[in-house]
Amino acid sequence: MSVFPPGTASLLEEVDKRLLVVLRDGRTLIGFLRSIDQFANLVLHRTIERIHVGQEYGDIPKGVYVIRGENVVLLGEVTQEKENNLPLKRVSIKEIKEAQQKEQESKQEHDKLLAKALKERGLNYIPDLSHDDMF
Repeated sequence: MSVFPPGTASLLEEVDKRLLVVLRDGRTLIGFLRSIDQFANLVLHRTIERIHVGQEYGDIPKGVYVIRGENVVLLGEVTQEKENNLPLKRVSIKEIKEAQQKEQESKQEHDKLLAKALKERGLNYIPDLSHDDMF
């Protein structure tokens, strides 16, 4: 009898493969799966955080990354072929961070306008929290 729950046991086949992991807070990490435990906690090696804004993306190196299993929303293998066929444009870390900041500011402005319009109609608006506000 295995000490791993059925879903976790299937992840053992993914050890040493390059995986994309989407976290509960919306971040996307890509790295080599090096270890997993019975709680689906993951250890990724040579990890990058990939930030998407529109049709652009940037990769921020993170190194070794430990992820609690409860924070994993989605994971899947990333092959070199899939990487080469991305319909997105890769940009520098500085450019993607600037684009991400502009996107966040735009969303905050939109949320303010929406809250104001709803308040005028007697409704309260609670904006969707970004991952920066979650922890």
